[in-house]
Amino acid sequence: MFDKKPKPYTDLLGKTNRIVEGTTIKGDIISEADFRLDGELIGNFNSKGKLVIGPLGIITGDIVCKNADIEGKFKGKIQVLEILNVKQKAVIIGEVTVGKLSVEPGADFSATCKMQSNSKITLANDGQPKTGEGK
Repeated sequence: MFDKKPKPYTDLLGKTNRIVEGTTIKGDIISEADFRLDGELIGNFNSKGKLVIGPLGIITGDIVCKNADIEGKFKGKIQVLEILNVKQKAVIIGEVTVGKLSVEPGADFSATCKMQSNSKITLANDGQPKTGEGK
């Protein structure tokens, strides 16, 4: 009678994926859930959730996600659909495309920045970033 759509497993657990310090990953990460990186990623990252790069975290590559908090180091292209929070000790070098941007004093923000409030940043079927006009 009442057909309820089951919640995704990650919503039921309320868990966040985590890569701890001392771990290096070479390759791409695609995640449906939130993600915290305190290690190093050399490759691309795609998520429908929030990405947190901790104080010891380093990413060299491209990022596409819904929200992001960066306290560590990032070099590459980043596309954040909603809000990018750049913390005081963060180092960002590259290209940034965001809905909204927050940069704390003291952050090293050496990037070109484009705010797209009327556009959507989505993932194509192949997991690659794609920018399209909002409808």
